[in-house]
Amino acid sequence: MRLLCVSDIHGHADALAAVLATAERRGYTQLLVAGDLCFPGPKPLETWRRLTQAKAVCVQGVSDRALATLDIHNVRPRSEHERARLDRLAQTRTELGELILARLARLAPTYRLPLEDGGELVLVHGSPADPLEPISHDMTDEEVLSLLGDDPADVVICGGSHVPFDRMVGGVRIINVGSVGEAPCSLRGDVRGDVDRVRVGVRPSGELVRSGAVPTYGTGHADATFVEIRAGELWVEQVVVPLGRAA
Repeated sequence: MRLLCVSDIHGHADALAAVLATAERRGYTQLLVAGDLCFPGPKPLETWRRLTQAKAVCVQGVSDRALATLDIHNVRPRSEHERARLDRLAQTRTELGELILARLARLAPTYRLPLEDGGELVLVHGSPADPLEPISHDMTDEEVLSLLGDDPADVVICGGSHVPFDRMVGGVRIINVGSVGEAPCSLRGDVRGDVDRVRVGVRPSGELVRSGAVPTYGTGHADATFVEIRAGELWVEQVVVPLGRAA
C-alpha cells in the first residue's frame, strides 16, 4: 500500500492537478486528504470533482466546516479583509451547490486506517485531541503531546499549518503534509526542474533514517507526501511539486 497524502488544497484545482499528475507517474494506491478542500481558492467545484474522480478519502477541515455550517448573516466583519472573505465564502457556496455543501458537512473529523505492519494511521486536519487545532513544526514535544490525546494511533497524518514536517513524539510518528494550495514558500530557481524530495524511514527501534536532498524553498509549489510500508518499516517521502508545470 502506497498512500498519497495531501492537505489544504483551498480550492486551487490547478495545483491539485499538478500533484495528481506527478503522483500518477510515481504510483500510489490511495489518496488521503487532511481537509480544507475548496475555500477560498478560484476553482472550488473543479477541486471537488477532481477529488471525487480520484476516490479520495477526505476529512473535514476548518474551512470545510465554515462552508457547510457558518451563518454568515450573523457575522459582522471587522475589516475589509474579513468582508472579502465572507463574500468569497458566499460565492463558493453558490459555485458548489447544496448537494456538495451537504457532503462537506458530513465529512468525518478523523479517518483511521490499519497499516500492513499491524499499526494504525489516523488522518486528521488538525490534531487527534482537537481536529481543528493544528500541530505545527515549531511546537515543543510537550505542546505536541497535549494535542495527541489518549488514542492518537501509531502514525498521525495532518495538515492545517501549511508547513510540512516529520517527527517522532512520545512514540507517535507525526507527519504534517503541508499544503497543496497555500504553501507559504517554494522551490528557488527553475520551476521546470524535477521534484525535490527527502525520504525518511523508521526502523523497528524507532530510529529515523533519512536520505535524499532536503527541499529548499522560494515561491510557487505544492506539497505532497507518500507513505508506505517497506519490509516492515514505515517510509515517508515528502515532495515539492513546482507549479510551473507538473514535475
